[in-house]
Amino acid sequence: MQSSDPLCNILYVDLTRKRFRVEQRQDLFDRYLGGAGVAAQLLLQSCPEGCDPLGPDNPIVFAVGPLTGLFPLASKTVAMFKSPHTGNLGESHCGGRSAIAIRMAGYGAIVIEGRSEIPVYLAIHGREVHFRDASTLWGMSSSLTAGHIIREREPGSGLRTIMRIGLAGEKMVTYSCVAAETYRHFGRLGLGAVFGSKNLKAIVVSGKRSLPVADNRAYRSVYKGIHQAATSSEVMKKYHDLGTAQNVLPLNKLSGFPTRNLLETKFEAAQEISGEAYAEKYLGRRLACSHCPVACIHIAALREPHEAEPYFYKTSMISYDYEPIYAMGSMLGVGDPEGLLRLLDRAEVLGLDLMTTGPVLSWATEAQEKGLISKKDTGGLSLSWGDWKTYLEATQRIVEQPNDFFAALARGVDHASSIYGGEEFALALGGNEMPGYHTGPAAHVGCLMGARHSHLDNAGYSVDQKVLIKGELSPEALGDALLEEESWRQILSSIVICFFAREIYDVDTVLDCLKAAGFDLDAERLLQIGRDIHREKFRFKMREGFTFEGLRIPERILKTTAPATGLSEEYIRAALDHVRKALI
Repeated sequence: MQSSDPLCNILYVDLTRKRFRVEQRQDLFDRYLGGAGVAAQLLLQSCPEGCDPLGPDNPIVFAVGPLTGLFPLASKTVAMFKSPHTGNLGESHCGGRSAIAIRMAGYGAIVIEGRSEIPVYLAIHGREVHFRDASTLWGMSSSLTAGHIIREREPGSGLRTIMRIGLAGEKMVTYSCVAAETYRHFGRLGLGAVFGSKNLKAIVVSGKRSLPVADNRAYRSVYKGIHQAATSSEVMKKYHDLGTAQNVLPLNKLSGFPTRNLLETKFEAAQEISGEAYAEKYLGRRLACSHCPVACIHIAALREPHEAEPYFYKTSMISYDYEPIYAMGSMLGVGDPEGLLRLLDRAEVLGLDLMTTGPVLSWATEAQEKGLISKKDTGGLSLSWGDWKTYLEATQRIVEQPNDFFAALARGVDHASSIYGGEEFALALGGNEMPGYHTGPAAHVGCLMGARHSHLDNAGYSVDQKVLIKGELSPEALGDALLEEESWRQILSSIVICFFAREIYDVDTVLDCLKAAGFDLDAERLLQIGRDIHREKFRFKMREGFTFEGLRIPERILKTTAPATGLSEEYIRAALDHVRKALI
């Protein structure tokens, strides 16, 4: 990489002392490219072993990659931290303008340490770093309002990113998220709670600069090919037309659509909450992350009577995707499309991760049905499938935590079920609530073995669907397939490419892009970097107490039939053991 590239710059911010410094770490970027690879190293270096995830010693690391600002769909920022939700590796990716803003400000990574005595937000404008008093923003009922106020106060309109938390982060709900540009999020694993623990309300980043390339002619040629593929690909066209919500009907038809806490895998109201239905009846606009020609972000326009003025109407703009539709829709038996939008909007305002909130509420519903919790525990609420109005109130109480039960829910299903029972239907994998795929063993093994216990680690559901075509895989073959995919995704999340574009950015294309950005690598070295990054993440996980033997397999996933065969504890344990031997 060229030494003049600002990607080498790492901004360190000390919230305790209100100081900052910049270090050049070309060694890290040369070896690990950027994004997830560099972030993992910075976390290993900055996070003390065994530290409290909600203590001042837990750092927040943001990192972008060498293709950010240069190529289409290189639009993600990687955040790493010690997760308050699992007590282990926390990794979350966010689009919007975050990655471009950080790179244009002149940084490849930002490391935030310490804890402020009073609520603050950081304003990073190029080489200027300001610690703004956020006391008046703290405790606001809507994170959207806080974002509007910051937008009015700070320069850089059109170039900046504003990353902020809501009440859930302030209350340190362990699965609170950080919102960027309203409709994009660092979701899962509780980055919002880490912000809250540091009295950090928001971060604003802006900058403007030119980026160097090694060969202008080669750069233009590679760029043109990627842009053409992104705009002509049938897969990308589906992302533009329907977004990820296109997955609802195919998964429901396949009987892989988790419904009512995975008691079922087919939802009778799937059509009403499908991507096709929302596009036809509610679609208000499409948005794109910076430097993305696809525009896969779909915003529903919900028109309803104004609460205070009965003859006036208000229109709410609400983002929807497959995972939120699963989590707050089918998982809760909610088939009312407008009721589901209201649930998504409430979580957005509060700053909750939807993919976790849904399984938390579905566990609570089944636990109440089975008599493990009472109306006294729920403060008088009767949770029942499909009752979105009661779920609205329950979502609010998870954040407010008015009693011990809701305080337990604010820490996820593993924690709540350890107190109230019902572990057999508490759907968490590696401590992280399950995503919206019950396609077969690979979907669940993938989450259990994944570095961040996410369906985005290795797309196990895709392996399951290939199994349906090709026939059953041995546990070892399945483990190898997941390892290969996850190692390659370390490259994509280090350069940093949106996973939706993974079919466009194959090995040869990535090598061409990196060459234009100043990296001289061959395919063998590139793939080895991916394997190295994967092992480095597990080095952090093992250091913080992770063991394959300690993974809990929820009984419910073994008892509910999936499309692909092989869903048994014996099979899953054999696959996990094979992965363990390969990684350690």
